[in-house]
Amino acid sequence: MALVAGIDSSTQSCKVLICDADTGTVVRSGSAPHPGGTEVDPESWWSALQAAASAAGGLDDVAAVSVGAQQHGMVCVADDGRIVRDALLWNDVRSSAAAVDLIDELGGPQEWAARVGVVPVAAITAAKLRWLADHEPEHADATAAVCLPHDWLTWRLSGSSDIGDLRTDRSDASGTGYFSAATGRYDVELLEMAMRGRRPQVPPVLDPSGQAGRSTAGALLGPGAGDNAAAALGLCAGEGDCVVSLGTSGVVSAVGTAAPRDPEGIVAGFADATGNQLPLVCTLNGAPVLAAVARMLAVEFDELDRLALSAPPGADGLILVPYLEGERSPNLPDAAGALHGVTTRNLLPANVARAAVEGLLCSMAYCIEKIQTHGVDVKRIMLIGGGARSEAVRRIAPAILGAAVQVPEPAEYVALGAARQAAWTLTEADAPPSWTLGETATYRADPTPSVLERYRAAQPLTLGQ
Repeated sequence: MALVAGIDSSTQSCKVLICDADTGTVVRSGSAPHPGGTEVDPESWWSALQAAASAAGGLDDVAAVSVGAQQHGMVCVADDGRIVRDALLWNDVRSSAAAVDLIDELGGPQEWAARVGVVPVAAITAAKLRWLADHEPEHADATAAVCLPHDWLTWRLSGSSDIGDLRTDRSDASGTGYFSAATGRYDVELLEMAMRGRRPQVPPVLDPSGQAGRSTAGALLGPGAGDNAAAALGLCAGEGDCVVSLGTSGVVSAVGTAAPRDPEGIVAGFADATGNQLPLVCTLNGAPVLAAVARMLAVEFDELDRLALSAPPGADGLILVPYLEGERSPNLPDAAGALHGVTTRNLLPANVARAAVEGLLCSMAYCIEKIQTHGVDVKRIMLIGGGARSEAVRRIAPAILGAAVQVPEPAEYVALGAARQAAWTLTEADAPPSWTLGETATYRADPTPSVLERYRAAQPLTLGQ
Protein backbone atom coordinates (compact mmCIF):
# COMPACT_ATOMS: atom_id res chain seq x y z
CA MET A 1 0.00 0.00 0.00
CA ALA A 2 1.58 3.28 -1.15
CA LEU A 3 1.06 6.22 1.20
CA VAL A 4 0.76 9.89 0.28
CA ALA A 5 0.74 13.00 2.45
CA GLY A 6 -1.51 16.03 2.12
CA ILE A 7 -0.64 19.23 3.95
CA ASP A 8 -3.00 22.11 4.74
CA SER A 9 -1.08 25.18 5.86
CA SER A 10 -3.97 27.48 6.72
CA THR A 11 -4.03 30.84 8.43
CA GLN A 12 -4.62 29.25 11.83
CA SER A 13 -2.71 25.96 11.72
CA CYS A 14 -0.99 23.21 9.78
CA LYS A 15 -2.72 19.86 9.27
CA VAL A 16 -1.10 16.74 7.84
CA LEU A 17 -3.03 13.71 6.56
CA ILE A 18 -1.33 10.44 5.58
CA CYS A 19 -3.59 8.57 3.16
CA ASP A 20 -3.76 5.36 1.19
CA ALA A 21 -2.88 6.46 -2.35
CA ASP A 22 -5.43 4.12 -3.93
CA THR A 23 -8.49 4.75 -1.78
CA GLY A 24 -7.89 8.04 0.06
CA THR A 25 -8.44 6.37 3.43
CA VAL A 26 -6.81 8.46 6.15
CA VAL A 27 -4.21 6.31 7.90
CA ARG A 28 -2.93 8.86 10.40
CA SER A 29 -2.91 12.62 10.98
CA GLY A 30 -1.37 15.46 12.94
CA SER A 31 -1.68 19.20 13.43
CA ALA A 32 0.12 22.17 14.92
CA PRO A 33 -0.91 25.81 15.44
CA HIS A 34 0.31 28.88 13.58
CA PRO A 35 0.95 32.21 15.28
CA GLY A 36 -1.74 34.84 15.07
CA GLY A 37 -1.54 38.10 13.20
CA THR A 38 -1.56 39.18 9.57
CA GLU A 39 2.23 39.41 9.24
CA VAL A 40 4.10 36.15 9.90
CA ASP A 41 7.63 34.82 9.62
CA PRO A 42 7.36 31.93 7.11
CA GLU A 43 9.76 29.94 9.28
CA SER A 44 6.86 29.55 11.73
CA TRP A 45 4.92 27.73 8.97
CA TRP A 46 7.88 25.43 8.46
CA SER A 47 8.15 24.72 12.19
CA ALA A 48 4.42 23.97 12.35
CA LEU A 49 4.67 21.67 9.32
CA GLN A 50 7.47 19.73 10.97
CA ALA A 51 5.52 19.47 14.23
CA ALA A 52 2.33 18.38 12.45
CA ALA A 53 4.22 15.83 10.36
CA SER A 54 5.85 14.44 13.50
CA ALA A 55 2.45 14.18 15.19
CA ALA A 56 1.26 12.25 12.11
CA GLY A 57 4.07 9.72 12.47
CA GLY A 58 6.49 11.40 10.08
CA LEU A 59 6.80 11.56 6.30
CA ASP A 60 9.63 9.09 5.78
CA ASP A 61 7.32 6.32 4.52
CA VAL A 62 5.24 8.38 2.08
CA ALA A 63 5.76 8.15 -1.67
CA ALA A 64 4.49 11.64 -2.53
CA VAL A 65 3.59 14.91 -0.77
CA SER A 66 1.57 17.96 -1.80
CA VAL A 67 0.88 21.22 0.02
CA GLY A 68 -2.37 23.17 0.03
CA ALA A 69 -2.19 26.57 1.71
CA GLN A 70 -3.78 29.93 2.31
CA GLN A 71 -3.86 32.00 -0.85
CA HIS A 72 -2.55 35.42 -1.88
CA GLY A 73 0.17 35.90 0.75
CA MET A 74 3.38 37.72 -0.18
CA VAL A 75 6.57 35.77 0.49
CA CYS A 76 9.68 37.71 -0.57
CA VAL A 77 12.91 35.76 -1.04
CA ALA A 78 16.42 37.14 -1.58
CA ASP A 79 18.80 35.75 -4.18
CA ASP A 80 20.55 33.65 -1.51
CA GLY A 81 17.27 32.02 -0.45
CA ARG A 82 16.72 33.94 2.79
CA ILE A 83 13.39 35.58 3.66
CA VAL A 84 13.52 39.34 3.04
CA ARG A 85 10.76 40.25 5.50
CA ASP A 86 7.83 38.65 7.28
CA ALA A 87 5.12 37.47 4.90
CA LEU A 88 1.98 39.57 4.55
CA LEU A 89 -1.08 37.32 4.72
CA TRP A 90 -4.25 37.56 2.67
CA ASN A 91 -6.07 39.27 5.57
CA ASP A 92 -3.53 42.08 5.97
CA VAL A 93 -5.38 45.19 4.78
CA ARG A 94 -2.54 47.73 4.73
CA SER A 95 -2.47 47.25 0.95
CA SER A 96 -6.05 48.53 0.42
CA ALA A 97 -4.96 51.91 -0.94
CA ALA A 98 -2.35 50.22 -3.13
CA ALA A 99 -5.09 48.10 -4.73
CA VAL A 100 -7.08 51.25 -5.60
CA ASP A 101 -3.95 52.85 -7.09
CA LEU A 102 -3.26 49.81 -9.27
CA ILE A 103 -6.83 49.77 -10.57
CA ASP A 104 -6.63 53.44 -11.49
CA GLU A 105 -3.21 53.16 -13.11
CA LEU A 106 -4.33 50.46 -15.53
CA GLY A 107 -7.47 52.36 -16.48
CA GLY A 108 -10.14 50.85 -14.29
CA PRO A 109 -11.42 47.47 -13.07
CA GLN A 110 -12.53 46.40 -16.52
CA GLU A 111 -8.90 46.48 -17.69
CA TRP A 112 -7.77 44.18 -14.87
CA ALA A 113 -10.69 41.83 -15.52
CA ALA A 114 -9.78 41.64 -19.20
CA ARG A 115 -6.06 41.10 -18.56
CA VAL A 116 -6.03 38.57 -15.70
CA GLY A 117 -9.63 37.97 -14.63
CA VAL A 118 -8.97 39.46 -11.18
CA VAL A 119 -9.50 43.02 -9.95
CA PRO A 120 -7.05 43.96 -7.18
CA VAL A 121 -8.20 44.13 -3.58
CA ALA A 122 -6.05 44.26 -0.46
CA ALA A 123 -5.74 40.46 -0.34
CA ILE A 124 -4.23 40.09 -3.81
CA THR A 125 -0.45 39.64 -3.98
CA ALA A 126 0.00 42.42 -6.55
CA ALA A 127 -1.47 44.97 -4.14
CA LYS A 128 0.87 43.80 -1.38
CA LEU A 129 3.86 44.11 -3.71
CA ARG A 130 2.85 47.70 -4.54
CA TRP A 131 2.63 48.46 -0.82
CA LEU A 132 6.11 46.97 -0.39
CA ALA A 133 7.55 49.03 -3.24
CA ASP A 134 6.10 52.25 -1.85
CA HIS A 135 6.67 51.75 1.87
CA GLU A 136 9.73 49.48 2.08
CA PRO A 137 11.72 50.11 -1.11
CA GLU A 138 14.84 48.57 0.39
CA HIS A 139 12.96 45.30 0.87
CA ALA A 140 11.53 45.54 -2.64
CA ASP A 141 15.08 45.97 -3.97
CA ALA A 142 16.23 42.89 -2.05
CA THR A 143 13.37 40.70 -3.36
CA ALA A 144 14.84 38.41 -6.02
CA ALA A 145 11.80 36.10 -6.08
CA VAL A 146 8.22 36.43 -4.89
CA CYS A 147 6.15 33.34 -4.13
CA LEU A 148 3.12 32.12 -2.19
CA PRO A 149 2.91 30.14 1.06
CA HIS A 150 2.42 26.75 -0.62
CA ASP A 151 5.26 27.44 -3.09
CA TRP A 152 7.66 28.26 -0.30
CA LEU A 153 6.73 25.23 1.83
CA THR A 154 7.09 22.87 -1.14
CA TRP A 155 10.51 24.40 -1.79
CA ARG A 156 11.50 23.91 1.87
CA LEU A 157 10.43 20.27 1.69
CA SER A 158 12.87 19.85 -1.22
CA GLY A 159 15.75 21.14 0.88
CA SER A 160 16.80 23.55 -1.88
CA SER A 161 18.06 27.08 -1.24
CA ASP A 162 18.15 27.91 -4.97
CA ILE A 163 15.28 30.25 -5.84
CA GLY A 164 15.37 28.78 -9.34
CA ASP A 165 13.80 25.63 -7.85
CA LEU A 166 10.63 27.40 -6.67
CA ARG A 167 7.47 26.02 -8.32
CA THR A 168 3.74 26.80 -8.18
CA ASP A 169 0.44 25.74 -9.75
CA ARG A 170 -2.36 27.47 -11.70
CA SER A 171 -4.79 27.71 -8.78
CA ASP A 172 -2.52 29.71 -6.50
CA ALA A 173 -0.90 31.71 -9.30
CA SER A 174 -4.38 32.83 -10.43
CA GLY A 175 -4.83 34.70 -7.14
CA THR A 176 -1.74 36.88 -7.48
CA GLY A 177 -3.15 39.54 -9.81
CA TYR A 178 -0.39 38.97 -12.39
CA PHE A 179 -1.38 35.56 -13.78
CA SER A 180 -4.31 34.81 -16.08
CA ALA A 181 -6.22 31.57 -15.51
CA ALA A 182 -7.71 32.00 -19.00
CA THR A 183 -4.36 32.06 -20.81
CA GLY A 184 -2.30 30.10 -18.29
CA ARG A 185 0.46 32.73 -18.38
CA TYR A 186 1.97 35.39 -16.17
CA ASP A 187 1.38 39.01 -17.14
CA VAL A 188 4.86 40.28 -16.32
CA GLU A 189 3.95 43.86 -17.20
CA LEU A 190 1.46 43.90 -14.32
CA LEU A 191 4.06 42.44 -11.96
CA GLU A 192 6.52 45.17 -12.93
CA MET A 193 3.82 47.82 -12.52
CA ALA A 194 3.07 46.56 -9.02
CA MET A 195 6.77 46.61 -8.12
CA ARG A 196 7.43 50.07 -9.59
CA GLY A 197 9.57 48.70 -12.41
CA ARG A 198 11.27 45.88 -10.49
CA ARG A 199 10.95 42.37 -11.91
CA PRO A 200 11.45 39.65 -9.29
CA GLN A 201 11.48 36.02 -10.36
CA VAL A 202 8.15 34.16 -10.15
CA PRO A 203 7.85 30.37 -9.88
CA PRO A 204 7.18 28.37 -13.06
CA VAL A 205 3.61 27.03 -13.16
CA LEU A 206 3.38 23.24 -13.17
CA ASP A 207 0.72 21.08 -14.79
CA PRO A 208 -1.96 19.80 -12.38
CA SER A 209 -0.12 16.50 -11.83
CA GLY A 210 3.37 17.89 -12.37
CA GLN A 211 6.35 17.18 -10.16
CA ALA A 212 8.00 19.93 -8.13
CA GLY A 213 11.00 17.74 -7.32
CA ARG A 214 11.59 15.43 -4.39
CA SER A 215 11.61 15.93 -0.66
CA THR A 216 14.79 15.43 1.33
CA ALA A 217 13.36 12.00 2.25
CA GLY A 218 12.90 11.10 -1.42
CA ALA A 219 9.14 11.57 -1.80
CA LEU A 220 7.79 13.09 -4.99
CA LEU A 221 6.54 16.65 -4.50
CA GLY A 222 3.26 17.58 -6.13
CA PRO A 223 2.65 21.08 -7.49
CA GLY A 224 0.46 22.04 -4.52
CA ALA A 225 -2.61 24.29 -4.66
CA GLY A 226 -4.41 27.20 -3.10
CA ASP A 227 -6.73 26.22 -0.28
CA ASN A 228 -10.02 26.60 -2.18
CA ALA A 229 -8.78 24.57 -5.14
CA ALA A 230 -7.37 21.91 -2.81
CA ALA A 231 -10.71 21.69 -0.98
CA ALA A 232 -12.55 21.25 -4.29
CA LEU A 233 -10.14 18.45 -5.17
CA GLY A 234 -10.67 16.85 -1.77
CA LEU A 235 -14.43 17.00 -2.33
CA CYS A 236 -13.98 15.36 -5.75
CA ALA A 237 -15.83 18.37 -7.21
CA GLY A 238 -16.26 18.26 -10.96
CA GLU A 239 -17.68 20.53 -13.64
CA GLY A 240 -20.93 22.09 -12.46
CA ASP A 241 -20.25 21.50 -8.77
CA CYS A 242 -20.60 24.56 -6.54
CA VAL A 243 -18.94 24.54 -3.13
CA VAL A 244 -20.37 26.86 -0.47
CA SER A 245 -18.02 27.16 2.49
CA LEU A 246 -19.27 28.86 5.65
CA GLY A 247 -16.22 29.56 7.75
CA THR A 248 -14.99 32.85 9.15
CA SER A 249 -15.88 34.22 5.74
CA GLY A 250 -18.29 32.88 3.18
CA VAL A 251 -16.73 31.43 0.03
CA VAL A 252 -18.59 30.23 -3.04
CA SER A 253 -16.63 28.56 -5.82
CA ALA A 254 -17.72 26.47 -8.79
CA VAL A 255 -15.83 24.22 -11.18
CA GLY A 256 -16.34 25.17 -14.82
CA THR A 257 -14.62 25.68 -18.14
CA ALA A 258 -15.38 29.39 -18.65
CA ALA A 259 -12.87 31.91 -17.32
CA PRO A 260 -14.81 34.88 -15.90
CA ARG A 261 -13.78 38.47 -16.54
CA ASP A 262 -15.90 40.40 -14.07
CA PRO A 263 -15.31 44.18 -14.21
CA GLU A 264 -17.17 44.52 -10.89
CA GLY A 265 -14.38 42.50 -9.30
CA ILE A 266 -16.87 40.35 -7.41
CA VAL A 267 -16.21 37.09 -9.28
CA ALA A 268 -12.50 36.26 -9.19
CA GLY A 269 -11.21 34.32 -12.18
CA PHE A 270 -9.30 31.63 -10.33
CA ALA A 271 -8.19 28.25 -11.64
CA ASP A 272 -8.82 24.88 -10.01
CA ALA A 273 -6.29 22.11 -9.41
CA THR A 274 -7.33 19.90 -12.35
CA GLY A 275 -7.00 22.18 -15.37
CA ASN A 276 -10.48 23.71 -15.16
CA GLN A 277 -11.57 27.14 -13.96
CA LEU A 278 -12.74 27.89 -10.41
CA PRO A 279 -14.60 31.23 -10.39
CA LEU A 280 -14.89 32.31 -6.79
CA VAL A 281 -16.75 34.89 -4.72
CA CYS A 282 -15.71 35.63 -1.16
CA THR A 283 -17.70 37.50 1.46
CA LEU A 284 -16.42 38.97 4.72
CA ASN A 285 -19.29 37.54 6.74
CA GLY A 286 -19.70 33.82 7.30
CA ALA A 287 -20.49 31.71 10.35
CA PRO A 288 -19.64 34.54 12.81
CA VAL A 289 -22.99 36.09 11.82
CA LEU A 290 -24.71 33.19 13.58
CA ALA A 291 -22.38 33.49 16.57
CA ALA A 292 -23.15 37.21 16.91
CA VAL A 293 -26.92 36.63 16.86
CA ALA A 294 -26.64 33.73 19.31
CA ARG A 295 -24.66 35.99 21.64
CA MET A 296 -27.24 38.77 21.30
CA LEU A 297 -30.07 36.33 22.11
CA ALA A 298 -27.99 34.81 24.95
CA VAL A 299 -28.44 31.26 23.61
CA GLU A 300 -26.20 28.37 22.60
CA PHE A 301 -26.00 27.28 18.97
CA ASP A 302 -28.39 24.34 19.44
CA GLU A 303 -31.00 26.70 20.81
CA LEU A 304 -30.37 29.16 17.97
CA ASP A 305 -31.12 26.32 15.55
CA ARG A 306 -34.28 25.38 17.42
CA LEU A 307 -35.50 28.98 17.43
CA ALA A 308 -34.77 29.49 13.73
CA LEU A 309 -36.57 26.32 12.73
CA SER A 310 -39.59 27.18 14.88
CA ALA A 311 -40.14 30.45 12.94
CA PRO A 312 -41.93 30.52 9.58
CA PRO A 313 -40.04 31.02 6.30
CA GLY A 314 -39.46 34.73 5.87
CA ALA A 315 -39.28 35.26 9.66
CA ASP A 316 -42.64 37.10 9.65
CA GLY A 317 -41.09 39.84 7.52
CA LEU A 318 -37.74 40.30 9.31
CA ILE A 319 -34.75 40.58 6.99
CA LEU A 320 -31.14 40.59 8.16
CA VAL A 321 -28.53 41.95 5.75
CA PRO A 322 -25.43 40.38 7.37
CA TYR A 323 -22.71 42.95 6.63
CA LEU A 324 -21.54 42.90 10.24
CA GLU A 325 -17.87 43.38 9.32
CA GLY A 326 -18.43 45.48 6.21
CA GLU A 327 -18.55 43.51 2.96
CA ARG A 328 -16.46 42.77 -0.11
CA SER A 329 -19.16 41.05 -2.22
CA PRO A 330 -20.62 43.55 -2.94
CA ASN A 331 -17.66 45.84 -2.22
CA LEU A 332 -18.94 47.83 0.78
CA PRO A 333 -16.04 47.97 3.26
CA ASP A 334 -17.74 50.66 5.38
CA ALA A 335 -21.17 49.03 5.49
CA ALA A 336 -22.82 47.66 8.61
CA GLY A 337 -25.42 44.97 9.11
CA ALA A 338 -29.08 45.90 9.23
CA LEU A 339 -32.34 44.36 10.41
CA HIS A 340 -35.25 45.43 8.21
CA GLY A 341 -39.01 45.02 8.47
CA VAL A 342 -39.22 45.28 12.27
CA THR A 343 -42.69 45.60 13.82
CA THR A 344 -44.08 45.21 17.33
CA ARG A 345 -45.48 41.85 16.25
CA ASN A 346 -42.48 40.19 14.63
CA LEU A 347 -39.57 41.27 16.84
CA LEU A 348 -39.30 37.87 18.53
CA PRO A 349 -36.22 35.70 19.27
CA ALA A 350 -37.36 32.97 16.86
CA ASN A 351 -37.80 35.42 14.00
CA VAL A 352 -34.45 37.10 14.67
CA ALA A 353 -32.75 33.68 14.66
CA ARG A 354 -34.51 32.72 11.41
CA ALA A 355 -33.61 36.07 9.81
CA ALA A 356 -29.94 35.52 10.69
CA VAL A 357 -29.85 32.11 9.01
CA GLU A 358 -31.84 33.31 5.99
CA GLY A 359 -29.75 36.47 5.63
CA LEU A 360 -26.50 34.54 5.65
CA LEU A 361 -27.84 32.09 3.07
CA CYS A 362 -29.24 34.92 0.92
CA SER A 363 -25.73 36.36 0.84
CA MET A 364 -24.48 33.01 -0.46
CA ALA A 365 -27.30 32.94 -3.04
CA TYR A 366 -26.10 36.35 -4.23
CA CYS A 367 -22.62 34.87 -4.74
CA ILE A 368 -23.96 31.86 -6.65
CA GLU A 369 -25.99 34.12 -8.94
CA LYS A 370 -22.90 36.21 -9.70
CA ILE A 371 -20.95 33.09 -10.67
CA GLN A 372 -23.81 31.83 -12.85
CA THR A 373 -23.81 35.08 -14.82
CA HIS A 374 -20.24 34.25 -15.89
CA GLY A 375 -21.04 31.04 -17.71
CA VAL A 376 -21.05 28.41 -14.96
CA ASP A 377 -23.96 25.97 -15.01
CA VAL A 378 -24.38 25.06 -11.34
CA LYS A 379 -25.66 21.49 -11.17
CA ARG A 380 -24.85 20.52 -7.59
CA ILE A 381 -24.40 22.53 -4.38
CA MET A 382 -22.10 21.24 -1.64
CA LEU A 383 -22.13 22.90 1.79
CA ILE A 384 -19.05 22.72 4.03
CA GLY A 385 -17.37 24.67 6.82
CA GLY A 386 -18.22 25.38 10.43
CA GLY A 387 -21.55 26.95 9.50
CA ALA A 388 -22.62 23.67 7.88
CA ARG A 389 -22.76 22.11 11.35
CA SER A 390 -25.89 24.17 12.04
CA GLU A 391 -29.05 22.12 11.61
CA ALA A 392 -30.97 25.28 10.74
CA VAL A 393 -28.49 26.21 8.03
CA ARG A 394 -28.62 22.73 6.53
CA ARG A 395 -32.42 22.55 6.49
CA ILE A 396 -33.08 26.13 5.33
CA ALA A 397 -30.29 26.23 2.69
CA PRO A 398 -32.19 24.38 -0.08
CA ALA A 399 -35.20 26.69 0.39
CA ILE A 400 -33.06 29.82 -0.06
CA LEU A 401 -30.67 28.45 -2.71
CA GLY A 402 -33.53 26.89 -4.66
CA ALA A 403 -31.92 23.46 -5.07
CA ALA A 404 -31.01 20.33 -3.13
CA VAL A 405 -27.92 20.79 -0.96
CA GLN A 406 -25.40 18.06 -0.20
CA VAL A 407 -23.50 18.22 3.09
CA PRO A 408 -20.44 15.94 3.19
CA GLU A 409 -19.31 14.69 6.55
CA PRO A 410 -16.83 17.06 8.25
CA ALA A 411 -13.25 16.44 7.12
CA GLU A 412 -9.98 18.26 6.45
CA TYR A 413 -10.80 18.74 2.77
CA VAL A 414 -7.84 20.98 1.93
CA ALA A 415 -5.37 18.42 3.27
CA LEU A 416 -7.38 15.61 1.68
CA GLY A 417 -7.27 17.41 -1.68
CA ALA A 418 -3.52 17.90 -1.36
CA ALA A 419 -3.15 14.19 -0.64
CA ARG A 420 -5.28 13.32 -3.68
CA GLN A 421 -3.04 15.55 -5.78
CA ALA A 422 0.03 13.80 -4.37
CA ALA A 423 -1.46 10.44 -5.40
CA TRP A 424 -2.12 11.86 -8.88
CA THR A 425 1.48 13.02 -9.14
CA LEU A 426 2.58 9.54 -8.15
CA THR A 427 0.53 7.79 -10.83
CA GLU A 428 1.08 10.33 -13.64
CA ALA A 429 -2.42 9.44 -14.89
CA ASP A 430 -4.62 11.70 -17.01
CA ALA A 431 -6.97 12.37 -14.09
CA PRO A 432 -6.76 12.29 -10.29
CA PRO A 433 -7.56 8.99 -8.57
CA SER A 434 -11.24 8.25 -8.01
CA TRP A 435 -11.40 8.47 -4.27
CA THR A 436 -14.78 8.06 -2.57
CA LEU A 437 -16.16 10.71 -0.25
CA GLY A 438 -17.44 9.72 3.15
CA GLU A 439 -21.12 9.83 4.02
CA THR A 440 -22.98 12.74 2.42
CA ALA A 441 -26.41 13.93 3.55
CA THR A 442 -28.79 15.52 1.05
CA TYR A 443 -31.23 18.22 2.17
CA ARG A 444 -34.31 19.30 0.22
CA ALA A 445 -36.99 21.90 0.87
CA ASP A 446 -39.62 23.82 -1.04
CA PRO A 447 -38.02 26.95 -2.53
CA THR A 448 -38.92 30.27 -0.92
CA PRO A 449 -38.11 32.82 -3.65
CA SER A 450 -40.05 35.53 -1.83
CA VAL A 451 -37.43 35.53 0.95
CA LEU A 452 -34.65 36.11 -1.56
CA GLU A 453 -36.67 38.82 -3.31
CA ARG A 454 -37.19 40.72 -0.02
CA TYR A 455 -33.48 40.37 0.75
CA ARG A 456 -32.56 41.84 -2.66
CA ALA A 457 -34.87 44.78 -1.98
CA ALA A 458 -33.29 45.37 1.45
CA GLN A 459 -29.67 45.27 0.24
CA PRO A 460 -29.63 48.81 -1.23
CA LEU A 461 -31.10 50.18 2.02
CA THR A 462 -28.11 48.98 4.01
CA LEU A 463 -25.74 51.60 5.40
CA GLY A 464 -22.80 52.17 3.08
CA GLN A 465 -24.55 51.24 -0.17
